[in-house]
Amino acid sequence: MEHAVRFQWGEDAANGAQDVLPASAPSTLLAVGLSASASRFDSIEGVRMVATLPACDAAAHVRDMLVLDMVWVAAPEAIDSRIFAQLCQAVADKGCALICETSLAALDRVAAAIPDTIRVEWLVDADATDRRMALAAARSERHLVVQEVARDPAMERIDRLQEEIARISRLLGDIARERSGLPGTPTGFERGQDFTDYPDQVRAPARDFATMPRSFVPEERTAERQRAKMVRRLLRQRRLREQFFPADLFADPAWDMLLDLYAARLERRPVSVSSLCIASAVPATTALRWIKTMTDGGLFIREADPHDGRRIFIALAEATFDALERYFEALEE
Repeated sequence: MEHAVRFQWGEDAANGAQDVLPASAPSTLLAVGLSASASRFDSIEGVRMVATLPACDAAAHVRDMLVLDMVWVAAPEAIDSRIFAQLCQAVADKGCALICETSLAALDRVAAAIPDTIRVEWLVDADATDRRMALAAARSERHLVVQEVARDPAMERIDRLQEEIARISRLLGDIARERSGLPGTPTGFERGQDFTDYPDQVRAPARDFATMPRSFVPEERTAERQRAKMVRRLLRQRRLREQFFPADLFADPAWDMLLDLYAARLERRPVSVSSLCIASAVPATTALRWIKTMTDGGLFIREADPHDGRRIFIALAEATFDALERYFEALEE
């Protein structure tokens, strides 16, 4: 059974008044660089295409519009870096969402060019369902209060993703709560908790990812290498299943990404966004949605490449790394 979508607006929201969102008030979408292919949005209910523009004119148009919900950019890697930076600044100033449809090869460079203040939905080799999900996610913060949301397959997939993130958070929380009570360490995970600020915790110094000569590797590094080899072997075993069973039967991108980032941390090796997408063993668009959700949840963090401003790395948050350490210590007991 379908449910009506109800919203509260302005003073009516304070008074508890409810209005059904009228069909005449769709979300506005500006397409950049899509040209003739923009017609694929005409059939999407609740979305109104306001214009299709070349990248050189997009920033000025965004600033001139009174209301704009979403900006869809196709092939941002083909846009001049200065023009793309101007467009991103205009989107940030307007406060609308950005949907980027790019290639896996260009993903790292494009991701590094977009400020963290912009809500971004990523698409790589996307199909029609992926595009609908990106639009649904980009529209999710447009209205002040959402009381009920119509259920469709795309929203069901988003719900399952959020439930899986919550399950992983609870799992890691249970492990972290078994800590010995050392001062300055987080006690566990709670749904909705912000992991970016632990006032009493001294964060580890920035990692230089430098590899030491084997003859000078201390005992602790040797143990880390052995643990990393074990995690890599576990990942290879997970991939081996796909030779005998359908790949989507065991799809668990969140856990695969956690393992890959954990092994990389032990190896003191950085992990780019595109590399993590490959490690997830799911389509890149799905992997990017997982990365965004887990970053928003505080499980992952973004780190700038100190040697190349055009690239960012994804790493485990300290609390997540600590929980995985405890998990693998428990396995070895």
